[in-house]
Amino acid sequence: MRLELTPEQLEWQEQFRAFTDTEIIPLADANDREERIHPDMLESIIKAGYVGSMLPEKYGGMGLDNVTCGILNEEIGRGCSSARSLLTVHGMVSLAILRWGTELQRNYWLPQLATGSVLAAFGLTEPGAGSDAKSIESTAVLDGDDFILNGSKKWITVAQIADLFLIFAKCDGKAAAFLVERERAGLTVLPMSGLLGARGSMIAEVVMSDCRIPKGNLLGQIGMGLTHIALPCLDYGRYTIACGCVGLAQACLEAAADYGSSRIQFGRPLRDNQLVQKMVTEMTVQVNAARLLCYKAGYLRDIGDPDSIMETWTAKYFASTMLPKIVNDTVQIHGANGCHNGYPVERYFRDAKINEIIEGTTQMHEMLIAEQTFATSRRPVRPTSETVHS
Repeated sequence: MRLELTPEQLEWQEQFRAFTDTEIIPLADANDREERIHPDMLESIIKAGYVGSMLPEKYGGMGLDNVTCGILNEEIGRGCSSARSLLTVHGMVSLAILRWGTELQRNYWLPQLATGSVLAAFGLTEPGAGSDAKSIESTAVLDGDDFILNGSKKWITVAQIADLFLIFAKCDGKAAAFLVERERAGLTVLPMSGLLGARGSMIAEVVMSDCRIPKGNLLGQIGMGLTHIALPCLDYGRYTIACGCVGLAQACLEAAADYGSSRIQFGRPLRDNQLVQKMVTEMTVQVNAARLLCYKAGYLRDIGDPDSIMETWTAKYFASTMLPKIVNDTVQIHGANGCHNGYPVERYFRDAKINEIIEGTTQMHEMLIAEQTFATSRRPVRPTSETVHS
């Protein structure tokens, strides 16, 4: 695989970085304070076409490869974790329809999703079903030419502004996925606030009470909901979150370097302190390592390598667990200033924790990675002393 970006990818990276500097960063603090994606920022993201970055040009999308999509999520994540979360969940729903939708569903929904005239949210998590997705309790009952949905979804990102929901429910005991428009009778969106970090994610609870939708709103087939639809969506989500973690870590590194150069203590800038140098060195190495893991995962996704799943788990795990250490050191370098919202590192500190939970907790990734490693190991098992016989 290539260890460097192509000239085209470098051009995209430059464009994404400039966009983040001018359109995202100036409004990121307002997103955090107001607990929403600022309308001007949302308009800029949609106008730039970034909500359709993962969709083919055939449907009006940008047709970007996975590595380039990762770069986009890294740069947006450098500016605002909440804005990056929009790209993640909107992309998850878009790709689900692209892969499993009927021709009618693809032709109707994808052009609208690509242009941002419709925004989408991913409705899997429930009050009693987080990591244990198989325990979802929402139900769908076929009634003539309609399905009737009942249940509740919680912590649904951008649900406050979403026009379309991909809802997972059980039908005859089997998991299925349904496209549910916001205006459907029986669908209620209850905004939530008070999130620790990524406060502009506009999360909400989505309640379905005898919500009737046409039979044609079923995505794929009954029984495919989790294994065929949700899991690939989550895989894409993990990849974009990993890249977003790299972006946030890069923001921390840049903030630490800038502050360390300008802050004078004992007659010298902090950058001259060897302990501060050690922190910045470790940050630099960790960010570079996480970025390369993301590039590898993106490359394997682009060539359709089945190892991309494991590499995506690895990238998400490493990126989300290195980030808290980096942001903690960044706050430490800033001292008291790092504990006040006058500096963005205070927001970075809160945002970082969210990434260890969403799209698979740290512990779930440890289980997945370990199980896969044991399953693919070819080394013979050596007998223990208890099984050795003379």
